[in-house]
Amino acid sequence: MSLRPKLRRRRRTKIIATLGPSSSTPEVLARLFQAGADVFRLNFSHGSHDDHAARIAMIRDLEKKFQRPIGILADVQGPKLRVGRFGGGRISLQAGASFRFDLNPTPGDVTRVELPHPEIIAAATIGTNLLLDDGKLRLRVTRVRDDHLLTEVVVGGPLSDRKGVNVPDMVLPIPALTVKDRDDLAFALDHGVDFIGLSFVQRPEDVAEAREIVAGRAWLMTKIEKPQALDNLDAILALSDAVMVARGDLGVELPPEEVPLAQKRIVRAARARGLPVVVATQMLESMISAPAPTRAEASDVATAVFDGADAVMLSGETAAGQYPYEAVNIMDRIIARVELDDGWRAMIEASRSAPEASAADAIAAAARQVAHTISAPAICAFTASGSTALRAARERPEAPILGLTPSIVTARRLAVVWGVHAVTVGEVGSMTETVNTATRIAKADGFATSGQEIIVIAGVPFGQPGTTNALRVARVK
Repeated sequence: MSLRPKLRRRRRTKIIATLGPSSSTPEVLARLFQAGADVFRLNFSHGSHDDHAARIAMIRDLEKKFQRPIGILADVQGPKLRVGRFGGGRISLQAGASFRFDLNPTPGDVTRVELPHPEIIAAATIGTNLLLDDGKLRLRVTRVRDDHLLTEVVVGGPLSDRKGVNVPDMVLPIPALTVKDRDDLAFALDHGVDFIGLSFVQRPEDVAEAREIVAGRAWLMTKIEKPQALDNLDAILALSDAVMVARGDLGVELPPEEVPLAQKRIVRAARARGLPVVVATQMLESMISAPAPTRAEASDVATAVFDGADAVMLSGETAAGQYPYEAVNIMDRIIARVELDDGWRAMIEASRSAPEASAADAIAAAARQVAHTISAPAICAFTASGSTALRAARERPEAPILGLTPSIVTARRLAVVWGVHAVTVGEVGSMTETVNTATRIAKADGFATSGQEIIVIAGVPFGQPGTTNALRVARVK
């Protein structure tokens, strides 16, 4: 009899919670996990390596306590484009005024400021838009010279030291990984994180470069946050292990009316490929300072669930907010309620992509259909690399998916995948052994009772990734 504590989510869509000052004690971490967090995100834009090392250690201790795999996402910062400093620390730009960006480090004034990014000056053309301070200010280039840009203020307002610059109209010859990112990446991989969040992706080459560095030690989660990435979406997804709809910068660089359409397009494209897809940023933003979300925020979470996203993410709500537990708890409740709705299942069915022309997809599609026909309480996917469980999840079956794997690394990665309850098991060498293990775990973890039939899928010969080719209907004893 298994002594492993039962901790089973009553929903398919997963929750990622960002850690920070509000959520960096063992007690708070445990509460967030019990409330519903499946993956914890470390934001390398903030905090020291010592801070992150302490959080990783706490997560792994929590994992041992609950004997449940927990995923860790290391989100690297990427290049940050910023203006220089001002003589008084702050100015106000008026619409219609001229304003110059140059390479001179002298503190700026109401007429000019340093732009310490010669790549922007080199790539700009007349008519290029520059967005400042998260898009609050908009300036249009009217003249281009080797060492400066002259612009006209289209939308003015206050501007202070080191505010960010967004350039939605151009592809910049800047690598997605800075020196800091490479250092953070090495640290994160050495500490055994499960996902690398890749920022500032513009081209497939950006993902290929990171993929070469990561070398399979983690899943590469590409953040789609720039219009240029949308232009190259299919090629970028082909090189990614997972994808994030990063609506922060994406919402700055795209017109507001385009962001919901971009979100749906990314989710749809990722689901068609069987890639885990995360919807992130400002999901319950008001809960940074309020104990309950707005109705619009609740609807935003529900929309991502209706679209079939694998996971939804909390950022400042759990990292720096006053109500981290409440944010995870209400997100868990919203997801669970949506997934009980008949309309949700109808939308999931309607949005399912046709199986790809492979044995693995054919088996996964058959598993979903057989499970539906016989009302099986679970689909058990034996998987070494995670690919069998991913194929099963791509089908979005009614039955929950038990991801059974001999690898704790794979189990942790499956923590972000829709509908998958991952369990580490011993190696199996035959289909009989596979069925016996599957029925035992399904019963022990409360997915099936004696006499019920479950679906078992696996790859034969065992232990070879990408060989899903066997399906069995098995009765639980």
